[in-house]
Amino acid sequence: MTDMIRVEGLEKRFVLHNQGGAEIPVFANVAFSAAAGEAVVLTGASGTGKSTFLRILYANYKPSGGSINVRHDGRWFDIASEAPRIVVEIRRRTLGYVSQFLRVIPRISALDLVKDTCLARGQSESDAARRSRDMLARLNLPEKLWHLAPATFSGGEQQRVNLARSFVDPSPIMLLDEPTASLDAANRDVVVDLVGEARHKGSAIIGIFHDEDTRKRVATRTFDLLPFKRAA
Repeated sequence: MTDMIRVEGLEKRFVLHNQGGAEIPVFANVAFSAAAGEAVVLTGASGTGKSTFLRILYANYKPSGGSINVRHDGRWFDIASEAPRIVVEIRRRTLGYVSQFLRVIPRISALDLVKDTCLARGQSESDAARRSRDMLARLNLPEKLWHLAPATFSGGEQQRVNLARSFVDPSPIMLLDEPTASLDAANRDVVVDLVGEARHKGSAIIGIFHDEDTRKRVATRTFDLLPFKRAA
């Protein structure tokens, strides 16, 4: 299998500048990789930094050390050190992220939010609209909500918009941070199917899943993220 992301010597510590520069170590010397067609589920006790790890892979957080090499357009880019414009382009076409929360844009409808993913990748307006409607229906979002802005939706409804926006055209690498946390059993089943389909099309999936049954159904393997341990 072809590696899509490779991590070497990754470490993260938070510096509390408002508390005299105190440091909180999260993890250190992490080596990790994920290949096309894999679904790697992150495991570990609460507080080991699983969500922090995903945010670092997406370049939302800067690591304290190490490299994060992402395969983009057949080349390797270390997004821990790349210029912001390169990171933006990698996110647009190669690296997708589904958080637990939908960051909504005021007055933009749910359908338009999902369509934006397709339009940004060169699909026609008609194809983007068709695929977006199909995905929202598949995730059981009522049609009466499609043309409304999601700011007032329930947590589960917002999460389904979030998922539709990412899975309507899956990225080569997909980072999923507890994507089923707000969903009922029926919609968790849909997400399991969507992850499997994306994987079979060649996406590398890296995710955190709160529900143990969903975790077992999704994972092709697990990666245990160990907490930082001070030397004795």
